[in-house]
Amino acid sequence: MNNSVVTEFVLLGLTNTWELEIFFFFIFLLAYAAIVAGNFLIVVTVTFDSHLYSTPMYFLLGNLSFLDMCISTITTPKMVTDFLKENKTISLWGCMAQMFFLHFLGGSEMTLLIVMAVDRYIAICKPLHYTSIMNRRVLMGSVLLSWAVGFVHTMSQMVFTINLPFCGPNIVDDIFCDLPLVLKLACTETYVLELLVTADSGLLSFICFILLLISYTVILVTVRRRSSGGLSKALSTLSAHITVVTLFFGPIIFIYAWPFSSFSVDKFLSVFYSIITPLLNPIIYTLRNQEMKAAISRVKTKHTHRIKWY
Repeated sequence: MNNSVVTEFVLLGLTNTWELEIFFFFIFLLAYAAIVAGNFLIVVTVTFDSHLYSTPMYFLLGNLSFLDMCISTITTPKMVTDFLKENKTISLWGCMAQMFFLHFLGGSEMTLLIVMAVDRYIAICKPLHYTSIMNRRVLMGSVLLSWAVGFVHTMSQMVFTINLPFCGPNIVDDIFCDLPLVLKLACTETYVLELLVTADSGLLSFICFILLLISYTVILVTVRRRSSGGLSKALSTLSAHITVVTLFFGPIIFIYAWPFSSFSVDKFLSVFYSIITPLLNPIIYTLRNQEMKAAISRVKTKHTHRIKWY
């Protein structure tokens, strides 16, 4: 890094048109406010409602919302403020930090989604053993494991990236620092490292996505064999999980593993990953979930009574 000439990168963003930048500024500002409000509401509700906090599915959901809120916070505020700037720059170390936390949190969320799939399998296919298997110790261990996997995932790539020399072009054609695009700007051969990133992020995401779809298929087939009436209930429960899994893994697979993905497509998929997915998650899990809405009402009523008492 001492030999690097480049001290900052230029982010091209979504557009160069001033009118569109103002439009995107207000749209993404409102979207980010909704992301923080929606996911924070889920975290607070799960934390302060004893019933949800003791339920494994909602405990994991609270952690998922926290990760979504953090992922959006890493990219969206910078992107929103850049819409008002003519020079959209980010420091070299700021870029490195952005990539580190994106892959850290993304790897953690990837693992957490697998844990949620296992939780649904045990709840639906082994209901009599559910409470003994998914106990508090297992839940805490699963969450810690997801964070550990995310840390290993990001370190396996950033430990090589952080020492690369950057002495030439410094333009990143995206809304935030994306690892494949930044690697192409290094003043050295990065072919092997690019293959590592593709294998680490792309193939890992694709394999996890396929395994999750297989696990959900096994659950539905198992329920259908046992009871035709239970199939509709299980499908209703799993539909939210399948939707979130598809929304999360879809953009990642296209960005890192799809061979025909162009930079312009990557840019809009980056928006989808940092804005759309974190925004849809609380909508999917709250507006159609009666138990969550009831818990929000309980927490609100309890908080209101405390305010009146004081």
